[in-house]
Amino acid sequence: MAKRALIVGGGFAGLEAAIHLRKTALEVTLVSERPYLWIFPTSIWVATGEMPPEQTSLDLAAVARKHGFTFRQGRVESISGASRSVRVDGEELTADYLLVALGGGRMAPKGVEHTYTISRDAEFTQEYRDALDALIKKGSGRIAMGFGGNPKDPSAVRGGPTFELMFNVDNLLRRRGLRDKFELTFFAPMESPGARMGNKAVAAVGSMFQKLGIQTRYGKKITGFDKGGDVLFEDGSRLESDLTMFIPAVDGHPLLKSSDMPKNDAGFIQIDEGCAVPGFEGVYVIGDSAALDGPSWRAKQGHMAEVMARVAAANIAAIEAGRPERESYVPHMSIICLMDMGNGAAYVKRDDTSEKMIALPWIGHLAKKGWGGYYKMSKMKTVPRIPGM
Repeated sequence: MAKRALIVGGGFAGLEAAIHLRKTALEVTLVSERPYLWIFPTSIWVATGEMPPEQTSLDLAAVARKHGFTFRQGRVESISGASRSVRVDGEELTADYLLVALGGGRMAPKGVEHTYTISRDAEFTQEYRDALDALIKKGSGRIAMGFGGNPKDPSAVRGGPTFELMFNVDNLLRRRGLRDKFELTFFAPMESPGARMGNKAVAAVGSMFQKLGIQTRYGKKITGFDKGGDVLFEDGSRLESDLTMFIPAVDGHPLLKSSDMPKNDAGFIQIDEGCAVPGFEGVYVIGDSAALDGPSWRAKQGHMAEVMARVAAANIAAIEAGRPERESYVPHMSIICLMDMGNGAAYVKRDDTSEKMIALPWIGHLAKKGWGGYYKMSKMKTVPRIPGM
């Protein structure tokens, strides 16, 4: 009887792990609460009404059929590392290898329900799209966008999509001849949002904001939001807004915080360089669920989630083949982003050796949109996967 691998979580890390583990002799099952993978990097255009949600969603059952693994839609209720088991919709599932890719929880300030977000799934993003469309139809207003930070784990931030959405909404309003009727403000609790991308990127974004007339509120702790969506700060000040989009910082997933596996102060599961959980044989944690090692500027990103998935799959394959070598995700630690600006983009990369920011005017915008289609087709084996993409 073939050994079994059970993967919980159908995001970038979970799907990549399922695809690569299927290349072994293992029976592979992927469990996800929703039937699709939300392609977060291109969902900014769902928020602006320029892309239908179907275009930035990937049907997990279809990918499973293409690659030959089992997909099960269900809600994970509990996880045990010691027994390599999960409870899904009341049923206990066990495996020889358990890979946890559930993502993280969200640090939600008081009143966050009075804001909109694009960081969750199609439904939430479409709600923001509808609210934005309604405000634009009014002809004027105040729009605020921001993201939170996690002081217990600074790698757990989601700043990139907030920057991109701000640039794209600015561009949308300009195309409609309405930019002078709207006040745009970007807010974040840290003194220098985006600093993880490097000094060049921070300076360039700041210059672009100034050029476009986008106001900023930096360096003040966010204490909450009122019923109208105004942003409240620790010093008693507020940012008045008719429409607020907020991406909370990532926190440890609630199920993992209550699990038996070792955690850091933020609730992320501690792993070794090969993504294995120390003291829990056959258990691996990948993507946002894991506590990352590396430089101070490290960040949880989709490309690193996929790197971790491939590392875990390679190490499991080595174990099954009786080979001693093990791979590590740490040498691959980097920040990579094609930051879209509505009518162009900038390629940002940071690693241990360098910081890069390369302006890519119109071609960058087309490349970013095209990447979403490439991602879907490569997962469906319609086109070959290009290394690094």
